[in-house]
Amino acid sequence: MAHVTLHGTQFQTSGNLPVAGTVAPDFKLTKNDLSDVSLDSFAGKKKILNIVPSLDTGVCAASARKFNEVIAGLGDTVVLTISTDLPFAQSRFCETNGIDRVVALSQMRNRAFGEAYGVELTDGPMAGLLARAVVVLDEQNHVRYTELVPEIAQEPDYNGALDAVK
Repeated sequence: MAHVTLHGTQFQTSGNLPVAGTVAPDFKLTKNDLSDVSLDSFAGKKKILNIVPSLDTGVCAASARKFNEVIAGLGDTVVLTISTDLPFAQSRFCETNGIDRVVALSQMRNRAFGEAYGVELTDGPMAGLLARAVVVLDEQNHVRYTELVPEIAQEPDYNGALDAVK
C-alpha cells in the first residue's frame, strides 16, 4: 500500500503502481461511446495512463487539457485519462473543454483497474475513487515510467511522462 494526501490529510491506496520494466496489467475500461477497451485496443502504440480521481475537479481537468495539448506532437502515443466518472460525464467534460486527442476511460463496468494498478483509494471520503498517477507503457505494454502524485491537489510531472515516451 502507498499513501497520498489531499490538503495534508493522508489516504491509503489499494497497493503500489506496477514496477518499471514489468508488463502492465491488462484492463477492461469503458469509453464514452459505452464500448469496452483493453490494452490490446491500443496495440502498437505507446500509452500514457493519466489516472485521476474525477474529471470534475480543477486539477484533473488541468491534466487532461495539458495532455490533450502535448499529445499532438507524439504521433505514436495515445493518452488514456482514466477515472471512476461515468462515460456520460467524461463525454460532456471533453466536449466542453475541447479535449479531442485524449481517450477518456471509465471504471463503470469493471473496477479491477484501480486494484490492479494499486491506485484505488481505500479510506476516507474519497474511498473508491482513484489516486492521481501517471503510468507510461511502451508499445509492448512494458512499464517505462510511473508517478503516484503524493498530493492529490497537485498536477503530475508532465515532463517525466513525456520524456518516457520519447
